[in-house]
Amino acid sequence: MEQQLSPAAIDEPAARGAVVAPPGVVARTVHGLNRYLREVGALLWKDLLIELRTRDAFVSMLVFGVLSLTVFNFAFELRADSVALVAPGVLWVAILFAGTLGLGRSFSHERERGSMEGLLLCPVDRSSIYVAKLLANIVFIVAAEVVLVPVFGSFFDVSILKPGIVAVIILGTIGFAAVGTVFAAMAVNTRAREVMLPILLLPILLPLIIASVKATGLLIDGEPWSATWAWVNLLIVFDVVYLVVSFLVFEYVIEDWG
Repeated sequence: MEQQLSPAAIDEPAARGAVVAPPGVVARTVHGLNRYLREVGALLWKDLLIELRTRDAFVSMLVFGVLSLTVFNFAFELRADSVALVAPGVLWVAILFAGTLGLGRSFSHERERGSMEGLLLCPVDRSSIYVAKLLANIVFIVAAEVVLVPVFGSFFDVSILKPGIVAVIILGTIGFAAVGTVFAAMAVNTRAREVMLPILLLPILLPLIIASVKATGLLIDGEPWSATWAWVNLLIVFDVVYLVVSFLVFEYVIEDWG
């Protein structure tokens, strides 16, 4: 037999001072979240399909990154005692160069084909465009790093595949992509977009670059995780702040596209 609840039992949470959300509000919130996630998933899948068909961004990033490491390998006559001094900087320079090239291509398809105007006319939240582009850029940069990091380790004879170093690379990649996605959307509408993107991007990334290089260098030297926590904490704060700021300002950045 179905149990009947008394009015007193229904009002009991309210009597205790608890805040009870109406069922309709919860249902609308869940429905809105599911719809938002579907929008992000569809836009992300579109970018991934375009890249799988053209292989434009990934191949360019990979070739440019490997060439950068090769140049640094032959430019520096490294001795065993000097590898640890320059190796972290070389790694992050290669990642930044390759990643900036990929970020510059992230909005080029929409610019060349005029598809961004179509996206802005669709009944989707404009922030979902940013989230999808951010996730796509992170996927492309991480895919390039999967190749670049072992190449770097073999060139400079450095043990780089450590959990701490991998965590630092991931944190640096997230912050890099968070800022770079917004500036790529800004630079693609300029005449000299290939030049404007690094000019706008690199000064903002200075705290991230310094923290990433310092943390990577300490971990390569075998320092404990506690010694690198200050730099890792800076990376986390940078990621959180710029993820929130970029999420909020992206709608205003793409107003000129409409």
